[in-house]
Amino acid sequence: MTGCGGPSHDIVGKWHTPGNANAIVWEFSENGSVLIGNTRGRYSFGDNNRIKIETPFATSVYQMEFAGDRMILREVNGSKLEFTRIR
Repeated sequence: MTGCGGPSHDIVGKWHTPGNANAIVWEFSENGSVLIGNTRGRYSFGDNNRIKIETPFATSVYQMEFAGDRMILREVNGSKLEFTRIR
C-alpha cells in the first residue's frame, strides 16, 4: 500500500534551513515538481524513504526523515540537509 499519507504527502509544501535568514526555500508540489530558490526541477520517490531530486544542474538521491515540522535529507556520503516547514 503506497501513498497512504507517507513521505509523498509529508514533503509537499515550503521548507527552509533553520537559523539562516538567507536560506533558499525548497518548495515541493504534489505534481512532482520542486522549486529550489529559482531553480525548477522534478522529484520522485524510491524505496526505503528515498527521494531523487533532478534539476538542470544535478541529480541527487537522499534518504528522507520526518519529525513533525522537520525534514532531514541525508546523502549517501553521510552529509545531511536539515529543513523546517514554513507555515
